Formats: sequence, structure tokens, C-alpha cells
Amino acid sequence: MPYVSASRLLITGFTLLGLVFGIPQRGQAQQASPTLPAGPLIIGAYAQGSFILAHTPAVKHLAVSHPTGFELNLQRQTNGSAPWHAWYRYPKIGLALVYYDYHNPTLGQSYAATVYINKSFWRTARQEVNFRLGTGVGYFPNAFNQETNHKNNIISSHLNATIQMRLEYDVALSERVGLLMGVGLNHYSNGATTKPNFGINLPSVMLGLNYHQQRAFQALPITDADKPTDIGRNFINLSTSLGFKQRDEADRRKYLVNSVSVIGGRRINRKSNLLVGLEGFYDHSLSAELRDTASAGEKLPDVKKGGVLVGHELLFGRLAFVTHLGIYVYNPYKSNKFYYERIGLKYQFTDLLFGAVDLKVHRGSADVIEWKVGVKL
Repeated sequence: MPYVSASRLLITGFTLLGLVFGIPQRGQAQQASPTLPAGPLIIGAYAQGSFILAHTPAVKHLAVSHPTGFELNLQRQTNGSAPWHAWYRYPKIGLALVYYDYHNPTLGQSYAATVYINKSFWRTARQEVNFRLGTGVGYFPNAFNQETNHKNNIISSHLNATIQMRLEYDVALSERVGLLMGVGLNHYSNGATTKPNFGINLPSVMLGLNYHQQRAFQALPITDADKPTDIGRNFINLSTSLGFKQRDEADRRKYLVNSVSVIGGRRINRKSNLLVGLEGFYDHSLSAELRDTASAGEKLPDVKKGGVLVGHELLFGRLAFVTHLGIYVYNPYKSNKFYYERIGLKYQFTDLLFGAVDLKVHRGSADVIEWKVGVKL
């Protein structure tokens, strides 16, 4: 699945952001304040106009229409009840429902629900400029089907991950109503779980209205009392993961992909962990691939792989946005490039236990979505 650089910034990410507000933070220095009122709400309704980006020649036959869409969203201004609100200068957290009509019978329509973070870069009493990143789940009724919809090589499954990136300008029309103008990108893909899956990229413009419960917001100052107690400390993450992938359009079976990881890390400031580690992979689809292509009696190479990685975690309370860059140091069967990348989300359920959802890629093409569980020591 080729994908644009915007979708590399964030994977199925921010789907756990709601948990950040619902579960108290760890440590005395990260306890929520019970005296702060809830942040004001913003309700929005926007129309969208788009085109389908032909990011590979294989999808040019579908990049001929101009999809139109409509979005309803609800967002809340963070209020300082969690320390990370101040670290990121009080962003908004939102939920959006998005409908698209692709004006093409092969693609049909799509329906999506996303969560997002909306960061203000410039704000006055009447105007603001925001940058929004979010993700969620999209549903396509007209997915690929070999018998009835074989031309749809963009979307091969009904359920897909969606990623949003958007620049917005909101200007007050009255005390509570604002005019919203924006440009952005919507991306849909299943991460190569089912093939064919080139994914769909929708550069978009939008126009709509926002209703502000309270337009002016007074940010609270950042204090040393909110400094996490584990800055400068080292830790070890032990984890295992599983995922499922399809080899190609001809083989509809789903093959298991496993990994194990030992990663050392250090928290260097309020927002960041740095990582270095070792991991191993076993992709069962490679064994099937070898069996289909090998000659009778030929000795088959080992399909297991081992790698070393460096990485970073961007922290939002218990939630972390994870990026890894790895190099295979044990790779007898050269089925891919010598390096790999990973982007995803990790959530620390307790001081010991965490879970994660990652997308592992090889040079811009999705390899597998990994569902991970582990312990932090």
C-alpha cells in the first residue's frame, strides 16, 4: 500500500485519546485537578469537496470523479485537568462523523468516525488558525469483489483505517458562531490486511460553521509542579504481537505474523521517550510463498527475521505516539528491503501493562498491522 507522507505521521492513532480523559494519570505530579470546570464545547458542520489522488498508475481509472462530503463534529477545549494539556498549549480534542459520495459506482460512498487533536497556532478574540490530526474507522459498502466489483483495487475491505490532516481558519461571525475554512487530506486503507489495497487519498477543501460555547479561552500557566517524576529514568519494554495479512489477490487466506521485542528507553523530558531495542519476526505468509515457488527437493531458507531499532515516543499522558526505524540483522530470505519502519499508538493501562497498535512498513508499503501487548519494567 503506497501512502503519502501525511499518513506516515499518524496511524490508526488517537483512537485511544478519550481514555486519557477517563482514567486518572499516574503519579502525584500527574493527578487531575477536581476543581477545574470542563472546557467549552465547539460544534461544527462542514461541506467538503475533494479529488482522488492518483498516487500510482494502477488507480488512474478511479481518479476521475470529484467526491463531495459532509462532516459533523464535536470538540472540547482541554482545560488543564491533565498536565499534558499545558505541555501542548491546550489543544482541542474532538469526535467527527464524515460522509463521502465518490460519484463513481465502483467506489460508491463511505462513512467514517474519527477522533482527533486540534492544535491552535494563532489565536485572538475573534480568529484562530488550527492544525488538526486524527484517525478512526471508515466503512465502504462497495469494497473490492472479484465477481461483482473487480475494478475497485483502491479499497478491498469494508472496514478501513482513516487518517486526517487539516489546516483550519475560524473567524467569528457573531459572539458564538464562526465561519470555518480549511484544506486537508483524508486517507483510507486497511494496512494490507486484505488485497488489493492501494488506499485512497483525498485532498480536500472545506467550508462550514462552528458554534462556540465560549469563544475566549484563558490558558493556565505551566508550572514545575506538573513536571513528571520519571524524567531521566530508564525503563525496559518487553512485548509480543500478532497480525494477519493476505499474500495477494489470488490467495485469500489470512496468514499469522508474530513478533517479540526487547526495547530499552529513557524519558528525556515531559513529551518524549527515546528507544533502542532488539526484535524478532515470524511471517507465516513467507513460508507459503517459498513452498509455492521452490523447486522439488530445494532447501528452503529460514523465513524468520531479527532486527535492531531506534525509536521515539511522543507522550500524551498515558498515550504515546510511537515511531521506529529498524534494520534487519538476521534476514536469510530477502523478501523485502533491509530496513523497516513502524508507526503506531501505545497505551499504558497500568504502571506495568501496556497495549499498542502499530503499522509496520517496508519503504512506504504496508507490511502488517501489529496488535501488541507488553510490560514496562
